[in-house]
Amino acid sequence: MTTASPREGKQASFKDIQYQFSSHIRDPETCPAPADIEDRRMQIYRELFYNNVEDFLANTFPVLREITPDKQWHAMMRDYFKNHQARTPLFPKMSQEFLQYLDNERGQRSEDFPFTKELAHYEWLELAISIDTRDIDMQGIDAEGDLLEGVPVLSPLAWPFAYQYPVHKISPDYLPEEPPEQPSYLIVYRDRNDDVGFQELNPVSARLIEYLQSDKTSSGLLMLEEIAKEIQHPNPQTVIDGGLDILQTMRDKDILLGTQRN
Repeated sequence: MTTASPREGKQASFKDIQYQFSSHIRDPETCPAPADIEDRRMQIYRELFYNNVEDFLANTFPVLREITPDKQWHAMMRDYFKNHQARTPLFPKMSQEFLQYLDNERGQRSEDFPFTKELAHYEWLELAISIDTRDIDMQGIDAEGDLLEGVPVLSPLAWPFAYQYPVHKISPDYLPEEPPEQPSYLIVYRDRNDDVGFQELNPVSARLIEYLQSDKTSSGLLMLEEIAKEIQHPNPQTVIDGGLDILQTMRDKDILLGTQRN
């Protein structure tokens, strides 16, 4: 859409000039620059604004950038830069704005990977959890509590997600065209040293995380016994022993904080 010119015989207001300037920066092919501004000077602004946005998104989504051909990547960046109406000027929030663009505006285009949205979300998680303002609060938690007899406590900085594509494995050498039969269960977490990590979950550990999220009263043993029933395992003790190992590993990584104090 081209920007309307000020009415003939009326001097453009500063607001009009600002709007025309910003419209041209976003869409220089369609929107003309304000009159009497040397194109060499406008070129500096065009490159500065676009390069800042493109560079930030390329660094936030490094795998998506690496696997996307240059021409296709810059076409997507230009489309985002031109058409998305961001709701915040804060750079740390820009990656979330890009996810909204992918989810609600871009749609699934023939040139995009079928896993683009999921991969972008997975890569965004590292930034999102690193800037989460919450701290780990150990009040009411026994860090050394018995994970079978007690009620395990999941960290608020441990976020599980299920993806149709194995987004944690995608690389220039692995670009799946169809999702596998089984989804990928992953959890991103931030420990007490503010280090961010990812862990792949198997079906048992993924189900255990679901219990930990929804059940704040059952012991670890009761949760594992329920899982053994659900999967109809012929030897429930095997599930319990394996589940205890999972719980202990999660506590070592601060995915679990310990158990509720009585």
